[in-house]
Amino acid sequence: MTIKVINEQQNLQEVIQVLLTHLEPSKVMKFWAACKLGEGDYLQLKEKLFVQEDVDSLYEKIKAYQDDE
Repeated sequence: MTIKVINEQQNLQEVIQVLLTHLEPSKVMKFWAACKLGEGDYLQLKEKLFVQEDVDSLYEKIKAYQDDE
C-alpha cells in the first residue's frame, strides 16, 4: 500500500477553498484566525484564493448574501 503525503500548505489551501465554497468569506477568516492559521504569506494565499474575483464579482456575491438574509 502506498500513502501519498501532501504538503501541509497545500492541504490548508485546499481546506480553505472548500470552506470558502460553503461559507461566506468573513466566517472563513474568523475561523482561520481562531485556529491561528495566519502563518505563511497571506498575500500570496489571498491571490490564489481570489484569482477569479474582481470588485464586481465580489459585490454581486455580497449583495446576493445580504438579499438572502
